[in-house]
Amino acid sequence: MIGDKAYDSDPLDAELAKLDIELIAPHKANRKKAQTQDGRKLRRYKRRWKIERLFAWLGNFRRIVVRYEYHSDNYLGFVHLACIVILLRNYF
Repeated sequence: MIGDKAYDSDPLDAELAKLDIELIAPHKANRKKAQTQDGRKLRRYKRRWKIERLFAWLGNFRRIVVRYEYHSDNYLGFVHLACIVILLRNYF
């Protein structure tokens, strides 16, 4: 799981470790305890902007934001269609 500095918590890290989930979050500036992560894992954190950018682009499609569709299959189909449109607009 990738989170921002607000997720830097040893108890949260321990709970996620019990569930076999790896927490990747940069440490807060005022952290008192020793650091638990090195820079290798945080490189994945730096690439999170790609996902955040996709969600921002999906916000441009009103039908997805308002969720006009009652059935989840129809909604997922429009999300896929929006992703295809985003791909075609930006990369081809």
